[in-house]
Amino acid sequence: MTVHFILGGARSGKSRLAEGLVLATGFAPVYIATGQAFDAEMEARIAEHQARRPSPWVTVDAPLDLAEAIAREAGEGRALLVDCLTLWLTNLMMAEADIEAEARRLCDVLRQPQPGFVALVSNEVGLSIVPENALARRFRDEAGRLHQQIAALASKVTFVAAGLPLQLKG
Repeated sequence: MTVHFILGGARSGKSRLAEGLVLATGFAPVYIATGQAFDAEMEARIAEHQARRPSPWVTVDAPLDLAEAIAREAGEGRALLVDCLTLWLTNLMMAEADIEAEARRLCDVLRQPQPGFVALVSNEVGLSIVPENALARRFRDEAGRLHQQIAALASKVTFVAAGLPLQLKG
């Protein structure tokens, strides 16, 4: 499976870029959503993303078991868009899951030789000031470790700022 990792800040254009990459493959597009609507603001964000993805997109919710969702949905003629890894990481932290084990499961699935394409979107959170509380620092550190693992196995890595893609790898 071809893996393309797309990083960027909030509202940088990374999801829009990933959607275009998935559609450009000509494969059947599958959106793997990791977000959960715990409040009205998140409901609005989810609705905005859904409105951009009319048919033929298929949406699969995977707030926790991302590795299983990718393994199940990947295949010949399929292009997956995972949006996003930092929401998935937040869900794992809130569920007090073993983040290291879940990251390893995800990387193992992404390394498996199988046909298809997957674009993984994530928020780059390591470019700002050091957070003042322990939970935020842990999140930043976990995201940084996860991003390094995904970038190492991805064939392409793109950073997006102000809607402009910057190719980092591939």
